[in-house]
Amino acid sequence: MTALGLRLPTGKLLEPLAALGRVNRACSTFQTFAEVLRLPTRQMTKLAFPLQELQRQLTPDSRLDLHVKTFDPSLEDISKAESVFTATGRNCIEYLSSAVRLDHAPDLPHPEVCFIGRSNVGKSSLIKALFSLAPEVEVRVSKKPGHTKKMNFFKVGKYFTLVDMPGYGYRAPEDFVDMVETYLKERRNLMRTFLLVDSVVGIQKTDSIAIGMCEEFALPYVMVLTKIDKSSRGHLLKQVLQIQKFVDTETQGCFPQLFPVRSRTEFRH
Repeated sequence: MTALGLRLPTGKLLEPLAALGRVNRACSTFQTFAEVLRLPTRQMTKLAFPLQELQRQLTPDSRLDLHVKTFDPSLEDISKAESVFTATGRNCIEYLSSAVRLDHAPDLPHPEVCFIGRSNVGKSSLIKALFSLAPEVEVRVSKKPGHTKKMNFFKVGKYFTLVDMPGYGYRAPEDFVDMVETYLKERRNLMRTFLLVDSVVGIQKTDSIAIGMCEEFALPYVMVLTKIDKSSRGHLLKQVLQIQKFVDTETQGCFPQLFPVRSRTEFRH
């Protein structure tokens, strides 16, 4: 776990990012997380922690020695995350620029996190949900795969820069490998990569492109399991165990915790 040892101290900068994923999943019909906290305890728990029941069923096979655990932030973590992604006069959240080459990318001192995944995995939808409390920020979402053709940079206050990468696989930009590989290899302030995997189909051959890059460059990365509401409980359990086995046996820099998200992550406005 060399990559983890090198960069783990910076992980605390990114905890709010991960926690907000749960905020968005929990609040699909609420304006803010504060509204969720005012609900009866049972209803609030079901909204804020929809995978608690699934977690209880993730008993690892002792023969495989799997470290099965899904991301499970506290209520305090979620509230802190919401403040990070809420646009205010002092917390400017904005689109910065797009680039097809690293030397065209904005040069900022803040840590960076990037989102990468197959075309149509739900990457832009998740990022749009993260920015739902900053309505001035436009994140274009398309039903057609391969919509994102450039690296898109967004400033999240004084905390970090979020980078939306083009999707790989179907309709990927011709220079995808050169563009993304150069960014992952040379971007010095890149602190965490979020690799999105479709829970319906699991890890595909095309995902090996991104996984191979992260492993080759010793980058710490997290797998985000998308569209969990599109899978039955049994199928989702199977995918979680298969992905966890892959992480344990085939990777060095991937964090063992899975971050599951629904396909419907928007807030009500």
